[in-house]
Amino acid sequence: MAGMNQISQEVIIDSSESFEGASQSEFSEAEIDLIVRIYNLIGERWSLIAGRIPGRTAEEIEKYWKSKHASSA
Repeated sequence: MAGMNQISQEVIIDSSESFEGASQSEFSEAEIDLIVRIYNLIGERWSLIAGRIPGRTAEEIEKYWKSKHASSA
């Protein structure tokens, strides 16, 4: 978990201004980058990912992820 803390702290510190200006219906590039990086570390633990992104819910993040990464089975 140390890796996740380091990644999230770096991204939140560097891009917290990007989050504040983002529309709630659209994800900023900084949010998308953080979602991808944390997802790669911990998988589909949406509430933990949401806890690292100010103003976002687990449901919003899961919906975004599944809409962008739907498998074509």
